Amino acid sequence: LYVLPMTAWIFSEIFGFLPHSKDVLIMCLQEVQDNHYGMQLKPILESLGYHCEYKMRTGNKRDGCAICFKRSKFSLVSASPVEFYRPMIQILDRDNIGLVVLLQPTLSQSAARVCVANTHLLYNPRRGDIKLTQLAILLAEINKLASDGKDGHCPIILCGDFNSVPDSPLYNFIRNGKLIYTGLQIGKVSGQETGHRGQRALTNPLWPPSLGISSECQYETIKDAECPVDDRDNSEKLMADIKNYPMDQQTASAICHKFKLLSVYSHYLPGSNKTEVTTCHSKSAVTVDYIFYSAAKHNGAAMSGEDGHLQLLGKLALLTEQDLWTVNRLPNENNSSDHLSLLAKFRHKL
Repeated sequence: LYVLPMTAWIFSEIFGFLPHSKDVLIMCLQEVQDNHYGMQLKPILESLGYHCEYKMRTGNKRDGCAICFKRSKFSLVSASPVEFYRPMIQILDRDNIGLVVLLQPTLSQSAARVCVANTHLLYNPRRGDIKLTQLAILLAEINKLASDGKDGHCPIILCGDFNSVPDSPLYNFIRNGKLIYTGLQIGKVSGQETGHRGQRALTNPLWPPSLGISSECQYETIKDAECPVDDRDNSEKLMADIKNYPMDQQTASAICHKFKLLSVYSHYLPGSNKTEVTTCHSKSAVTVDYIFYSAAKHNGAAMSGEDGHLQLLGKLALLTEQDLWTVNRLPNENNSSDHLSLLAKFRHKL
């Protein structure tokens, strides 16, 4: 199972990574212009055996996210386009979007389904409050589609441009499943803001109750308000986690999610302290693009490939800032995008 997320596409790049194009089973694309998608990307990929789903940004924005998968390997169970813009909620006044699909392996109808999510979060380094709220909406949609009906989830792949750097509070929230945000400045959430702007602390709560999403990043309904067992257990777990923090943080506000997600990339070149980057242009050279995937947990340690989850078999190596400066940064004559492509290979137990 190969998963390939990109911000700009050319077919030689998509299929040039692998000796056989049939090996690319799932593609997650960002910044796909709507007319390019309709006139070029979708027709060509469909002729190559792919099914394509697309969601354009709201407002007058003409680009969006696409998820394309091999019809011979997966069938579409459901697709959910996610709009982060909510006209009645002040914090959600931006046109970013997400896309979530639920896939059934065709080789075995009894095999666990796979939930694939793709997004491009807000860029503004000073508005970490908006980024976290957009992410919470996406996680709620993933929770809805990926639920196995037994208080668990099918394997999850989460891709996209999160406009956040490794080890930032937003990144750690995805990885660790919880974020204590009392006193956290909005400009520090994504780790991109290096100046003195964005010093206002995040509000409590992060988003208004009218959004209908709990602090556990799950949709709230009338039934949810009656505190079902799974929500109560999750809230108790969150409070237990908070109690492990120093006393001055135990009254802190927090958000959490149930997913156990690992990053395909370690963000450092193997055997060195040189940082990988996924974009390099005149303003910055950082990692903002990721592939996260679900892993089972046993005895407190993350174990890939257990309990029907995904096992990471390989990945496409990334480059350093110094490497990209030698080819005149991005984009250049050989790379039409200002982002590098990420590629991962997984084993999914059928």
